[in-house]
Amino acid sequence: MDPEQVDEFVMGYLKKKGFNSAAKQLQEALHHNNGGTFNSTDYHNDPELTKLIRSFSQSENDPTRYRDGYSKLRSWAYNSLDLYKHELLRVMYPVFIHCYMDLVGKGHTREARAFFNSFRKDHEMIHLRDLQKLEGVLVPSHLEEMEFARSLRQSKVNIKICQYSYDLLLQYLHRTESTLMLGIINEHINFQVYSGQPNSSSDDIDAVTIVGSFQETADHINQKEIQWGLLEDSLEDRLEKTGSLLSDSEKGQGESKDGDVDDSKKRSNEIGKQGSSLKKLKKDKAGNATAKVARQETSIVSPAPRVKPELALPVMSTDVEESILEDLRNRVQLSSVAMPSVSFYTFVNTHNGLNCASISHDGSLVAGGFSDSSIKVWNMAKIGQAGSGALQGESDTNDQNVGPNGRRNYTLLLGHSGPVYSATFSPPGDFVLSSSADTTIRLWSTQLNANLVCYKGHNYPVWDVQFSPFGHYFASCSHDRTARIWSMDRVQPLRIMAGHLSDVDCVQWHPNCNYIATGSSDKTVRLWDVQTGECVRIFIGHRSMVLSLAMSPDGRYMASGDEDGTIMMWDLSTARCITPLMGHNSCVWSLSYSGEGSLLASGSADCTVKLWDVTSSTKLTKAEEKNGNTNRLRSLRTFPTKSTPVHALRFSRRNLLFAAGALSKPAS
Repeated sequence: MDPEQVDEFVMGYLKKKGFNSAAKQLQEALHHNNGGTFNSTDYHNDPELTKLIRSFSQSENDPTRYRDGYSKLRSWAYNSLDLYKHELLRVMYPVFIHCYMDLVGKGHTREARAFFNSFRKDHEMIHLRDLQKLEGVLVPSHLEEMEFARSLRQSKVNIKICQYSYDLLLQYLHRTESTLMLGIINEHINFQVYSGQPNSSSDDIDAVTIVGSFQETADHINQKEIQWGLLEDSLEDRLEKTGSLLSDSEKGQGESKDGDVDDSKKRSNEIGKQGSSLKKLKKDKAGNATAKVARQETSIVSPAPRVKPELALPVMSTDVEESILEDLRNRVQLSSVAMPSVSFYTFVNTHNGLNCASISHDGSLVAGGFSDSSIKVWNMAKIGQAGSGALQGESDTNDQNVGPNGRRNYTLLLGHSGPVYSATFSPPGDFVLSSSADTTIRLWSTQLNANLVCYKGHNYPVWDVQFSPFGHYFASCSHDRTARIWSMDRVQPLRIMAGHLSDVDCVQWHPNCNYIATGSSDKTVRLWDVQTGECVRIFIGHRSMVLSLAMSPDGRYMASGDEDGTIMMWDLSTARCITPLMGHNSCVWSLSYSGEGSLLASGSADCTVKLWDVTSSTKLTKAEEKNGNTNRLRSLRTFPTKSTPVHALRFSRRNLLFAAGALSKPAS
């Protein structure tokens, strides 16, 4: 470049960037020195500066620079030493998406599409859903109109990287004079550099996080005060005050008295029980020993604070209250050495038509929602009488689906006009709620076997619906990116919670009914105040869509499971992730805490149920919190099924674990 071209480019650059006063001064200097030469500060005399200007001047709007720069950076990262490769590859995805958006923003749509299609396969395994959204950004106006693209442009990415990997990256960028890539990395990535050897790719779930305007908003929201305790004068509160929790020996006596009534009915089916009495005696002694350990563990945990309800809660009938109190008195204390019994309900002959399953609180009723818009409810007592142990999902023409009296073994509920995506029982089990692709929610009576109400409010498919812990109120969430609070006696929603950037896929009530939590395809979980409808917590950390949620019985912790198989346990008061939970290798569809909160059960599409030790993860020392050593939640046991993805999990009030899923034929 001759001096005149350099002057022309610098002048144009200053004007383009809005440095009008500097451009004016440069023009005056050039005019005054027309006949002479610049002094020693003349940028023409600096070879390094001239080279830099030349690199900028080479068609600043040339779209091929993005492909060339990214391709060279990609090749260098993939050819790096294995020890550092996984850290260096973390940089590639943010650079990729910002190269694409820069090309779109400059109007190079054709080149942007070619760039996107050339390198998208590198990122599909982890970021498939984000790429599908980004694929819709085609013109510069989309960058402002689409919330997803706008949030990416306004945010930065935090990447943890060791000092040596960081030095390697900088050396490469400077040595190859990759000013374009350096500019993108400088503008959109924050490096958190640490000393020592690089961590393995699976050890640190916080290796890549989003910061910026969204993170600042989340930090501001998470400063709000929340009341995470249990309700005053709840049934659990009464039991604690009166000290009426039975010991294990009393439980055994109580159960034997209750069992005497049914002994005459069961004797015909209990041949050979005399031989098993010694085994039962040994088992009871072992149970008493493990229960002592369980009581020691649970006694350490400080009691949850008591709060007042913000909703007008329904009055519980005396019969229901007595039934719940009886269950709570006879609850088995679980711990890492006292595992629960598991009862698994398997749907057969569903032909891939089962979308959801739900189990009543006592396990006596099981409901399934199907793609043909039907809901089927099975009564487990009748299933046992009919002599069939499996839940048939096929049409009524199947002989196995009909009992000896010619009647179906299930109750068929018809009313929806689209696939049913969620079903949930009320706490007493007298009602079922269902949500569907037809945008409606329906309330059914399990006693009348009829549809009572159709709730309309959502504009798109409703992915999930959940009764509150006390019934009457329920929450729903939808493809329309909102969650809504309803009551059974009103056909319009009481509250609408809006704020997620994508589908709201799951919803869960807090035990005190003052909050609901929602999980979304935008990879965040939010906590909402049901009285004001405001978002009071944003939990950031998942790398894929959030599919399941569970609240601890004391209301202090929340667990969330995502599409990648990761479970994260959160402290509601601080919005901090206590520990990530790695073990599943597919979608986590269901989560449930045990009655005393010492165990967490997870059900996954990988055909397993896992039990996790919760108490060990929450007892962190100050030194461990300071050092960030929080990965202490450990898997206690895995229950594999033959070939049954786990759709639903529920701990009963007595701490029996129920699970349900549809038998799927393995791919041949």
